[in-house]
Amino acid sequence: MYIPPAFRDDDKECLRATIRAAQLANFVTVTAEGPLSTPLPLFLDESEGEHGVIYGHLAKANPQCHVPPLGEGLAIFMGPDAYVTPAWYATKRETGKVVPTWNYIAVHAYGPVEFFEHAGRLLDVVNRLTDHHESERASPWAVSDAPPDFVQAQLRGIVGLRMPITRLEGKRKVSQNRNATDRAGVAAGLAASERASDREVAALIPE
Repeated sequence: MYIPPAFRDDDKECLRATIRAAQLANFVTVTAEGPLSTPLPLFLDESEGEHGVIYGHLAKANPQCHVPPLGEGLAIFMGPDAYVTPAWYATKRETGKVVPTWNYIAVHAYGPVEFFEHAGRLLDVVNRLTDHHESERASPWAVSDAPPDFVQAQLRGIVGLRMPITRLEGKRKVSQNRNATDRAGVAAGLAASERASDREVAALIPE
């Protein structure tokens, strides 16, 4: 990922927070047949290794889990994002020398890829992934709510994914390269938006 120095985020806790908050990631592998990518819900086990381990699962019919990766895999996690109009910049009124841009948070996690079909490991991943996304519901659904034979049949249709993270790259592009007046204009413009992601980005812009 191209990261200008002003936008580099090396704060491990911030990077992990973005991963935890992401609802959906893109899992990418490079293969002899070309690059393959699948949108997947993934979760981070922070107790394993220096940077943690990414877990998830793919449909067994998905070719990506049957074609050996060449080198490391890549999981792409996106945080809030927002279009930035030049109309919010004080510099527009002063010189007119401005262009549109996009503010966003992104984390790239790299690591060796392991696919597995062991039923016990698959059930553990499915349970943990489900519990992660059901935890804030008033009446959380659990995998154990479904009949055991039905769950076992579903497990036979998926392949597990384990990717120990060897390195993390973080990019936090929130108008740090603009002057204070321009940043204030962007923050005010985004804060007034009806789009929730815009308002999230507004809160991240430095004063």
